Amino acid sequence: MIGGIGMPELLVILVIVLIIFGAGKLPEIGAGLGKGIRNFKKATQEAELAGSKSESVEKIETKQESAETDKTTS
Repeated sequence: MIGGIGMPELLVILVIVLIIFGAGKLPEIGAGLGKGIRNFKKATQEAELAGSKSESVEKIETKQESAETDKTTS
């Protein structure tokens, strides 16, 4: 059982989808859905990577600034 949805409910949903879209459109819908999920995952991974890179750059810049201020005060 997935989140309160049992097998009978899934079968009813499948029948409704078949009636609405027809058997010929199901592969296209599945492929489109798969591509959408793949693109979403890729975008979130890229965003996380960009976020971690910017944090690293900020840390390096902060260290450089503190090193420069240490040199000028010495």
